[in-house]
Amino acid sequence: MGRAGFVRRVLSVHFAPCALFVAGILALVRAGSFSGRSDWEAVWPQRPVAVFGALTTIAVCASLLGLLLQPFQVRAVRVLEGYWDRWPVTARLAGVLAGLQRRRLQALRRRAHSTARGDTDLRVRADVRRRLAAHPPADVLLPTALGNALRAGELSAGERYGLTTLTSWPRIFPQVSDRMAEALGSARDALDTAVNFCWAFLVLTGAGGAALYDEPSAWWWCGSCLVLAAVAYKGAVTTAQAYSGLMHVVYDLHRFDLLAALHYPLPADRESEEETLSDVSDLFAGIQPEGRTYDHPGARHRSSPPAQDGGGATEA
Repeated sequence: MGRAGFVRRVLSVHFAPCALFVAGILALVRAGSFSGRSDWEAVWPQRPVAVFGALTTIAVCASLLGLLLQPFQVRAVRVLEGYWDRWPVTARLAGVLAGLQRRRLQALRRRAHSTARGDTDLRVRADVRRRLAAHPPADVLLPTALGNALRAGELSAGERYGLTTLTSWPRIFPQVSDRMAEALGSARDALDTAVNFCWAFLVLTGAGGAALYDEPSAWWWCGSCLVLAAVAYKGAVTTAQAYSGLMHVVYDLHRFDLLAALHYPLPADRESEEETLSDVSDLFAGIQPEGRTYDHPGARHRSSPPAQDGGGATEA
């Protein structure tokens, strides 16, 4: 990632959501919502010095908050994915929501196999089949749409060729081309940005509920934040589906680059390819495959005997 890409990621993924959150909390504080009746006219400073001070406060606090939260980015995504089995209460909720996801999947399958009675039904059925392709199998469904969008790529991108995606992805990613790496980075940045905005709006909803619970006329704050959180979450799901599609493309184009990097000979046909890549997955899982030889073209070239002079040695 170049310097421009790094700056863009920092600003979009970390700074912008944190700045939104800090600005929202500052607005509630300046309006006096935590201590009494809200005065929304007092939110925006009147003097230029006060405006500069407010903007500086937002920038500094957002920068510090972004630095503190950056190590938890993966956790922020995984919570919205539905990995809630660590605590009993959330584990039970995950089971209920996963059951709801299975019922929705079954309904989609029924619609996909229904009889089409016109052009509209054909288009609807095609859309339903596209949505079905973005779902993982029913027995591994997660309780949220975001989790299922990402899991669809995690469980099928490499498995189509015999590779286990979760263990092979860190090894195959360094083999991708610059254009593919840029596309993956852009999709991942968009996903993380949408997730962080979703969290910012959700926390602002909670803060607004704590500050405005006794002001029914100001409950528009909580409603607006919830709607914006839902929009951000929908954006995260859409981006996750695109990211999963790019994962499939990576294995389509670069699975043989992974074999070359491991110095395994390239397979001759589809059957030997699946066998070879299955052995590679076993290797990543700690199982040493038997009967596998390495292919070292450079070493073979260096070890080849020098060419002999066809004329032989001349006699003295």
